[in-house]
Amino acid sequence: MANDPSIPEHFNDGVTLEEEAPPALKKPKMYQVVLLNDDYTPMEFVVELIEKFFRKDRETATRIMLMIHTEGKGVCGVYTQDIAETKASQVNNYSMQHQHPLLCEAEPCNDDEES
Repeated sequence: MANDPSIPEHFNDGVTLEEEAPPALKKPKMYQVVLLNDDYTPMEFVVELIEKFFRKDRETATRIMLMIHTEGKGVCGVYTQDIAETKASQVNNYSMQHQHPLLCEAEPCNDDEES
């Protein structure tokens, strides 16, 4: 760079500039969107909700619904924090609009659960 003809002579003093390395980027922390079981929301509503908000096919949505029913909660998807919180909020609003008490939460993934 010291002898670069495109740089005016009074700037070309033989000093070589060292470029700073770009910062290392870390993957964002991931959050899982979880539906919690209740004794009132119909199973078919839960399946349709999973299909609508998490874009799952009928078979996958049914599997998630059965996990929610038998284990008390089920993971519908894993996203960055903003997306997970938005989806949880959308699901809760949709459930309330349809007069169901179904609850949805976004919770941090454990490092070994991330995919």
